[in-house]
Formats: sequence, structure tokens, C-alpha cells
Amino acid sequence: MRWLVTGAAGMLGTDLVQRLTTEHEVRAAGRADVDITDESSVAAAVRDVDVVVNCAAWTAVDDAETQEAEAFTLNAVGPQLLARAARRAGARMVQVSTDYVFDGSATEPYEEDAPLGPASAYGRTKAAGEWAVRAETSDHLIVRTAWLYGAHGGCFPKTMARLAAERDALQVVADQVGQPTWTADVADLVVRLVEAEVDPGTYHATSGGQVSWHGFTQRIVAALGKDPGMVGETTSDAFVRPAPRPAFSVLGHEALGRAGVSPIGDWAERWDAAAPQVLGAR
Repeated sequence: MRWLVTGAAGMLGTDLVQRLTTEHEVRAAGRADVDITDESSVAAAVRDVDVVVNCAAWTAVDDAETQEAEAFTLNAVGPQLLARAARRAGARMVQVSTDYVFDGSATEPYEEDAPLGPASAYGRTKAAGEWAVRAETSDHLIVRTAWLYGAHGGCFPKTMARLAAERDALQVVADQVGQPTWTADVADLVVRLVEAEVDPGTYHATSGGQVSWHGFTQRIVAALGKDPGMVGETTSDAFVRPAPRPAFSVLGHEALGRAGVSPIGDWAERWDAAAPQVLGAR
């Protein structure tokens, strides 16, 4: 099977290419290789592949508030062009999306068909990308993920590890809840979904369970051999950002069950497995 991975130099893209390399033919495309906002560049890249996975995106959540047009070009127009080219080439299109397409006001996990209600510019552009892919090709998988961390790029655990080395105490928000998710697990799930030839539709690629940023930071600190008690609780009001963060980012996994595909394991179990790679020799 021949795969094209756009955004291949990013945290998720790198793990996906590594996961694919031993079993599939994979073309790893960075910005210099494919301009996903240029129709001719996209058409040339997609012409002879079986699967297109779009990991490329505008991910600067706060900057999108003042640069929404630019974020829209990458997060909506790019996926539209990739999906159109995939349809014409007879390839399956996989679009990576986000929990930010929801407003974060729920108290139960968001199911795959829950109404969208993005509260930020970033969320609006990612929701538009989902709609564009669905409109362009029936053979699509929308794979939503959230709270990503990994070995190949900046992420929350690395930031907290650096701060824990510099300070005696940390204050971390306890009123935002989600599912910390290892990019290696998302990459593996994407491959398993495609190999299982699941029905087109939307699937959630997040770890099981749920935890606050405060609770996750305690687990990160423990992995460093430090006292989790050094992590104190605070609220989102103490860290006001240009873009609102969803208070509740827990995604359900019913579609995976219906497709007979195993979900990612519990967030704490997966963090314990990932920590040595993500934190390195700290």
C-alpha cells in the first residue's frame, strides 16, 4: 500500500512515517515537498498513492485569533484540495482533526456525531477542514485527537519537565479536563483503521480515561523522580490566553467499537509507556 503523509516533519507526522516504514511504501512530505494550498502541487503528489494522511495544519491556536484567514487556508483549503485529489486518484483520505471543533461545555464524552460548536478561530478552521473533506470525497476518515505529546517536537510534558527543573513549585490549571495522548498511539491507530478497511466516517483517536492538566503534570513530575506535591492547583482565570481553551475535551470512542478496532489505552498507562521516550534522559 502506498501512503502520502503531509506534515511529515511534525510530531505526529514523524511518528506516523516511522510506524509505516516497515510495512508500507510511504512518501513523507514536508512543506518543501508539497504545498497543500496549491492544487497542482497536491495533484502531483497524490497521483499514484492509495492513502493520503494530512497531518499538516496551522496549530498556533492563539495566533489564529488574529490570523484566521491564514489558518483557514492551511486548515480548510489545504484539506479540501487534498481530498479532491485523493478522490480523483482513487485514494482514501485521512484528515487529522481536533477536540477544538467542540465548545468544551459538555459533561460527558463527545461522541463522533455530536454537534460542532468551535469557540476559537483555530477550532472554526479545523471544523471547516472536516466539512471540506466530507464534501470532496466519500472515502474519508476524519480522525480527531487532542492533548497530543510526543518525542519529536515541543509538547506540554517537555515544557513541564523544563519548568520542574528550574522551580521548586508549579501552578497548573485544574479546571480543564482531557485525555493526554501519545502521538505514537495516534499513528498506530490511523494505520490500524486503514488496514481494517473501516467504513468512511469520523473516529476519535485519544487515550482512555480523563484527567486535568494539574493531574497530568503530577504524573509528569513523578516520571522525573520528583514529588508530585510540588504541583499546585490553579484555574484558567490565572492564565488568560487570546484563544479560549475547552474546559472539557474528553472524546468518546463508540465508532471504534462499532468498527471492531481497539481504542488507545488509558492515558496514565500510555503515559508511563511513553515517558522515557518523550522526556529522554532528563
